[in-house]
Amino acid sequence: MSIDLRAGPGARRRTVVGALAAAPLALAGAQRAAAAALPTVSMEAVLLAAQWDPAKADEAVTPGAGPGVRLVERALADRGLLASGYVDGHFGTRTVAAYAAWQRSLGHSGLGATGLPGRASLERLGQGRFTVVRPVATGGRTTVQGFACNARTLAMLQAARTRAGVPVVVEQGSYSPGADPTSAGTHDGGGALDLDAERLTAAQRRTLVNALREVGFAAWLRTPAQGRWPLHVHAVAISDPDLSRPAADQVGDYFEGRNGLANGAPDDGPAVRKRTWEQFQRGD
Repeated sequence: MSIDLRAGPGARRRTVVGALAAAPLALAGAQRAAAAALPTVSMEAVLLAAQWDPAKADEAVTPGAGPGVRLVERALADRGLLASGYVDGHFGTRTVAAYAAWQRSLGHSGLGATGLPGRASLERLGQGRFTVVRPVATGGRTTVQGFACNARTLAMLQAARTRAGVPVVVEQGSYSPGADPTSAGTHDGGGALDLDAERLTAAQRRTLVNALREVGFAAWLRTPAQGRWPLHVHAVAISDPDLSRPAADQVGDYFEGRNGLANGAPDDGPAVRKRTWEQFQRGD
């Protein structure tokens, strides 16, 4: 900062005030420059990896997620939460457990400590290491036809209903632990819905499942022959950070071509390009 001492008192005062006013702007600019110099981690990518990778039979890396997952794993390892041998870009069960331990260390519990990266915990982990880009947000809790869900899930359902052009009746929502023991915990968190299929024709059922998958749900038609439940469509919003662990495991099964049930049978639904809601919105 340069001040002309030959100027009058008023001029010097104006110069000093102007310089002091500019200081916070300069600091903010420096902070932005420092953040821009850090590598980036896509929350969208690592969140999908945290749901998909544990279901894989090998240690394959989720497309587009490897570099970001390695940065996350390195940060966990440096905090003593993950053995360095698992810093490999594969967000498997060891990394999930390590990330859950990180979440608990921040005071999170329940849905906030499932090992699925949320924005707050990911940004905290990345301080001085990486910058979080492409955040995924649930948008807060709301209801659909009287059942609990979050705003992201509701928007996805509305898009699928428009694409399918068939009646949609919700039978079970999200955030409903213990509401239906046959659900095995998949509805304990966000992103999970059951839709009535008994009043639909066979063609309408397939059209609905197809539309749900196209907008970013892992979705299947569930039949009485598969379990103690009526005919319905089960849908789980891929990459919802509020998913319960059982629902996240179903997402992994979906990407691995399975039916999301305990028997691990092949996927019996329509073949679509698997993608998240965010990818659907971008047209990816």
